[in-house]
Formats: sequence, C-alpha cells, structure tokens
Amino acid sequence: MELIILIIVLIVCLPFAFMGGVVYRKNKSEKIILSAEHESERIINNSKELAETRKKEIIVEGKEEVHKFRIETEKELYERRKDLQRQEKHIQQKEETLDKKSLHLEKKEQQIQSKLKNVEEKELEIDNLKKTQFDILEKISGFSTKQAKDYIIESLQDELVHEKAMKVLQYEQELKENCEKKAKEILSTAIQRCASDHSSEIMISVVPLPSDDMKGRIIGREGRNIRSIENLTGVDLIIDDTPEAITLSSFDPVRREIARLSLERLISDGRIHPAKIEETVEKVKIDINREIKEEGEKAVLETRINHIHPELVKLIGRLKYRTSYGQNILKHSLEVAHLCGIMASELGLDATLARRCGLLHDIGKALDHEIEGSHVDIGVDVAKKYKENNSVIHAIHAHHGDIEPQTEIALILQAADAVSAARPGARRENLETYIKRLEKLETLVSSFTGVEKCFAIQAGREIRVMIKPDIVNDEKMIFLARNICKKIEADLDYPGQVKVNIIRETRIVEYAK
Repeated sequence: MELIILIIVLIVCLPFAFMGGVVYRKNKSEKIILSAEHESERIINNSKELAETRKKEIIVEGKEEVHKFRIETEKELYERRKDLQRQEKHIQQKEETLDKKSLHLEKKEQQIQSKLKNVEEKELEIDNLKKTQFDILEKISGFSTKQAKDYIIESLQDELVHEKAMKVLQYEQELKENCEKKAKEILSTAIQRCASDHSSEIMISVVPLPSDDMKGRIIGREGRNIRSIENLTGVDLIIDDTPEAITLSSFDPVRREIARLSLERLISDGRIHPAKIEETVEKVKIDINREIKEEGEKAVLETRINHIHPELVKLIGRLKYRTSYGQNILKHSLEVAHLCGIMASELGLDATLARRCGLLHDIGKALDHEIEGSHVDIGVDVAKKYKENNSVIHAIHAHHGDIEPQTEIALILQAADAVSAARPGARRENLETYIKRLEKLETLVSSFTGVEKCFAIQAGREIRVMIKPDIVNDEKMIFLARNICKKIEADLDYPGQVKVNIIRETRIVEYAK
C-alpha cells in the first residue's frame, strides 16, 4: 500500500519537477545570453575604440609620409631647377661663343674672297706676261713652242739613252747582288733547319759466328749448304781465316741483307741443311719486303706527300739498302726533300711539290742494279710509268744537269741535292777533311794572345771566341776580331764565310757574411 502511495506521489510530483527544471534552465539560459550580449557589446566597443585609435594613427602616419614626400619632391624639383638653370646658362654661353665664331668666320670668308679675287687678277697678269714672253722668245729664237720642244728633245736624246743604259746596268748589278745574297740566306737557312743523321755503309756485310766450328756447318758436306745459300740469295760467301766471322759480298744491298739475316737465323736455330736454308731464306724475303714497304710508307708520311703509287712506295723503301759513297740513299732523299720544302717555302713556291721531287729524285738507284742505264734515266722512266707529275719528271731528269732545268723547283732540287751530298760528314771521303778543317780553325784562333778558349760551330761557318777580360779590353776586341779574320783568310781554305764572334765577360763575385 505504501508502495502504491509512493508511486502515486512520484507520478504527481514528476510534472511539477519537470516544469521546475524547464523554468530553471530557461532562467539560466537567459542569464547566459544576457551575459554574452554584454560581453559582445564590450568587445564591439573595444574594437571600435581600437579602430578609431588605429585610424587616427594611420592618418597621422599618412600625413607624415605625405609631408616627407612633399619635402623630398620639393628638394628634387629645386635641384632640377638649379640644374636646368646651369644648363641654360651653359647653352647661352655656347650660343654666344657660336655667334662670335660665326662673325669671325664671316670675316675670314670675306678676307678669303678678297684674296681669291686678288689671286685671280694676279693669275691673269701672269698669263698675260707669259704670253708676252713667249711671243718675245719666238721672235728672238725664230722657233715656235712646238719647234723648241722638238729641238730640246732631239738634243737630249743621246744623253737620255746613255743615262737609261747606265740605270739599267746599275739595276742589273744590284739585282744580281741581291739575288746572290738572298740565295745564300735561303740555302743557309735550309741547311741549318734540316738536321740529318750521318750514315756510312759498305758493299760487304760481316756475320759474326759463335765459334769457328760453325764455318764447317755452314759449308756443309761437299759444300752443299754454302752453294744452297749462294744460289738462293745471289750473294757470295767468303769464308777465310778471319776468326769467328763470315763475309758476305754483293753489289745488291737487298740481297746482301737477306743473306745476312738468313745466316743469323740459321746460326741461331742450329739446324743448317738445304731444306731449312730454303725455308729460312723465303721467310726472310717476306720480312724484308714487308720492311721495305713500311720504310717507304714511313718516308712518305714524314715528307707529307699524298697520292703516291704503291709500287713507288716500295721502291722508296728499297733505297734504305742502297748507298752512294757511304751515304744512305733513303736518308739522303729524305734530307733533300726537307731542304727542297724549306727553300720552296722561303721562295713562295709549292713546298709539297718540292718535297715530292726531293724524295723521288734518286728513285732510279733502287733499280740501277737490275736495269741498264743511269739512275737519272731509270728514275725518269719509273716516274713516267707510274704517272707522276710532269714537274716531278722534269726535276728528276734535270737534277744532275742531264737537261737544262726549266722550272724553279728543278733548280731548287739541284741545290738541295748538292747541299745534302756536300755537307760535312755526309760522304765518307769528306768527313776527315771536314774535321781537320774545324780543328785547324780552332787551333789558329787559339794562338792569339788573350784567347781563353774557342769553339767552331755551325759546320765551321762561325768561330765563337772567349777572351780573357783582364788582358783584352773592349777597344782591343775590335782589333783582335780583325786580326783573326785576316789570319783565317790568309791561312785557311773554307766554303762561304766564317763569322768571328768574340765574347768578353767580366764576373765579380762577393759573399755576404
């Protein structure tokens, strides 16, 4: 029963409680809203105050910027006005100066016009005077102007012819002297710029042997080995009492080289019989032919020549095994090619064509052991066979004077060939004479008082003399040089001229302690 009463009470009180809660929440919400409205009004008021304050600050700053900009603008305008005033003043001064110059020029022009008028009047007077004088001269001489000119020319004709002849003779003499001097300079320059190795080869080759017993093995039973070698190579083997050596003799250097290399390989191998000899000789021939081709290609590359026939390249390589008076022909040809190129360049000619002529000028010597005739004729035939340039063929034909040279290149080739063959040490018979001449030159100069030491340089074309500074002073150097030149001229025979270069050096040495 009490439970029911409690439930009823709760049911009755529940609406009132609900209504009380709603009223409480409403009052609370209204208070919160009212508080929020007050807070928002406060924030808005503060914002307005801050905005007004910031507005006033911005206005003040703007006014300050405007004031500052106005001051700067006024200052700039002031400077510009001053600059314009200066420029106006300068322009005004220039205008005044120009006005003065214009007035001065006008005065000058008036003066010039007046002078020109006077000159014209004077010229007119002079013309009248000339005419009067000519009239008087014609009356006195009885000749007209044309007749007088003809008479003077006739009277001077013989004298003018003589003067012209003398001038022509003088020019010819000067031209000869200058040409000779220029030719000497070009030759000396070419010789100095071309440096070549000295070589000396002979007509026999010597093959060293490990022992004298090897001679019997090379001869073979009943001489079959030596006969086989001689038949295959075309070289004579001379086996005599020379210890541990065999001599090979042949006029053909290529055959001699093949025989030498074959013998060396056979001796190194130790097996010497006809079959091995034939095999070795064939291999050596192949190697020699390859080497000949390589040497020819190397020479062509060194002289910078293009479009040369392959057979000519091989013939150039064969010149490596050909000598003349102890001078290797391939090295001689290369030297002549370089000399020709240098001289042609100095004279403004085709240097490549000149080098080609120099390299091929002795090409006939590669075949003169196989073909009858001089090496010049053989070289001409070979050059024609392989379609060489007509200038090259002519230069080859003329380089020993067989025909008269018709081109500058042919003359250059003659000079280069003579220089290469005649230079000291190029050929065996000249080397000893050359050395003796240099030694004699140094000995002669050393005999003078005051000479400390001397050196013959430039192939004997210059003697460099070091003198003792305490004995020979600067004034005595001149007389010493003259005396040395006179002594050389009197006692020595030499080509060209010898430059005497005297050097006097004084050295003072002190030591700081």
